[in-house]
Amino acid sequence: MRKLRMAGTVTAMFLLVMIILITSFQIAIYGDSEYRFYEKEYRKYRVTEDLHMSMENVMKVTDYMMDYLIGREEVLSVKTEVDGRRQDFFNEQDRLHMADVRKLFLGGLKIRNFLVVFVAALFLLSLLWKNRKEGQKERDIGNQCFRAYSISLGVFLLAITLLAVAVSVDFTACFTLFHELFFSNDLWLFDPASDYMIRMLPEGFFADMVFRIGGIFLGILLGVWVLFYLWKRYENYKERL
Repeated sequence: MRKLRMAGTVTAMFLLVMIILITSFQIAIYGDSEYRFYEKEYRKYRVTEDLHMSMENVMKVTDYMMDYLIGREEVLSVKTEVDGRRQDFFNEQDRLHMADVRKLFLGGLKIRNFLVVFVAALFLLSLLWKNRKEGQKERDIGNQCFRAYSISLGVFLLAITLLAVAVSVDFTACFTLFHELFFSNDLWLFDPASDYMIRMLPEGFFADMVFRIGGIFLGILLGVWVLFYLWKRYENYKERL
């Protein structure tokens, strides 16, 4: 029974890491309501010069696009001054691809919310199991969660290291593979000559975003590890009293 309970705890910790991963995406993308990271990237890659737009107009387009992605707008269409004339910034291919992106992003958030409830239920069952079936010492819960989370953390750190190496060696190949895995069409293949959106969001932007997400992910992972470690130490301290 103890092995079964440990397996359940390890499963819960793996799912917790998945929750943290999806949340890291959300924080990286929407953590700053003024989108200062985006503005910094636009300046870095000289987006305004390439689009012949003011930074103010680029940021207005960004605000609208991000509202669409999160579901606050239903139609991806915004008129602005671009390339020396007033026109819709987005074309039909932009709209079709971003509809796929929105479905993927909002679907991920729904999965995250479901996992939060599921992991909370697993944790509650673990506490009830301890109290009613096994009569374990109080410190066993903290120790077990710490061990299970450490196992999950080790696996994900290895995966992150391998991914970081792959991205550093050939980001374009990784970027292409991602799209081939998650999209069933080739709408993500844009032509910079006719598609303004890909000029606003060049490949370098996505590379920087990946490392931004990775940094947030690692920071939260290690922060949660510290919390579990402190919980374990606290319960061991209580046991010695």
